[in-house]
Amino acid sequence: MRILSIHNAYQIRGGEDESCAAEERLLENHGHQVDRYTATNDDIPSYSPLRLAAKTLWSQTAYREVRSRLRSQPYDIVHVQNFFPLISPSVYYAAQAEGVPVVQTLRNYRLICPNGLFFRDGQVCEDCVGQAVPYAGIVHKCYRQSRPATAMVTAMISTHRLFKTWDQQVNLFVTLTQFAKQKLVEGGLSADQIIVKPNFIDPDPGLGSGAGGFALYVGRLSVEKGLDTLIDAWKQLPVPYPLKIVGDGPLADLVKDAAKALPAIEWLGRRPMDDVHRLMGEASFLIFPSKWYETFGRVAVEAFAKGTPVIAAKIGAIAELVETGKTGLHFEPGNPQSLAQQVQQMLEHPTQRFAMRHAARQTYLERYTATQNYAYIADIYDKAKYSQRSR
Repeated sequence: MRILSIHNAYQIRGGEDESCAAEERLLENHGHQVDRYTATNDDIPSYSPLRLAAKTLWSQTAYREVRSRLRSQPYDIVHVQNFFPLISPSVYYAAQAEGVPVVQTLRNYRLICPNGLFFRDGQVCEDCVGQAVPYAGIVHKCYRQSRPATAMVTAMISTHRLFKTWDQQVNLFVTLTQFAKQKLVEGGLSADQIIVKPNFIDPDPGLGSGAGGFALYVGRLSVEKGLDTLIDAWKQLPVPYPLKIVGDGPLADLVKDAAKALPAIEWLGRRPMDDVHRLMGEASFLIFPSKWYETFGRVAVEAFAKGTPVIAAKIGAIAELVETGKTGLHFEPGNPQSLAQQVQQMLEHPTQRFAMRHAARQTYLERYTATQNYAYIADIYDKAKYSQRSR
């Protein structure tokens, strides 16, 4: 099978880019030919605001180049990992013009929400769900804190909704959890058009010991990730327990100050993935305090692979991934007292924590390995090809 993978990469390579690359490697490891059509947000400063807006709505360059690629040799699938902002939905039309089925993976909520997160002013926001024109995003400057930039994204969303691009030009959408699928359906996508396929962790990092005697946070240091909740919870613990924080971001100063004020908190900054996996394996548990509707929760699944239970906010997809009492515990999002109580629960019941370690590892082996994920991908591609033949 020959696949054209289309991806607009971010300026700072993040989880979405890593997941795309892992999926491409998985396909190649199974003997498929994966060709790539890419753009990078590094190029954005070279565009005037007007030209960038036009390109976000419809990139004639991407349309022409992708259609030329598809004419040059036979392709079985066009898999669009991310088209925003430089590639645009024009690539769907290029693929359909050449009779090639289109699969689109959705790792955020951009087709409904201008900032893609359902998060504004420190809390969940669904003001644009179900709106033909998500004008509230413009009012609140949801994309890059700019009304003109948000208007550009809003024009893309509403124009392609009006022209039924999502309905008629994409054979199948792929999302990472049932929760994300539900939100996309509420936003107007067809449930029959969406298939749930999680991310995967490969290679298997192996089971850890859990004997390090510390809790762990791994991720971006930002408001939507709940760092303020985490730090405030640690202030409420009756007995200090070591907490290691891995990552960097806009709340780095908050974390740095907390580490100075509370000896139990240690900020490790960015770390290579091998170090992160080692820490995950040694940790007593991982904490996932997110405040927004995560579409997945890769860090939690990496913890599962190491056999480490997760204390997670009961919100969005992460609440779906972590089974309370089995692979971890839930707490009320944004509530430090609730988180502190669950930390105490985990610390006071080592036997339960040991059982969770086994369940977490089994969950990884059953749901999130490369072998299982390849079976999902192959089935999705077969369904997309059948859908194309049925048109």
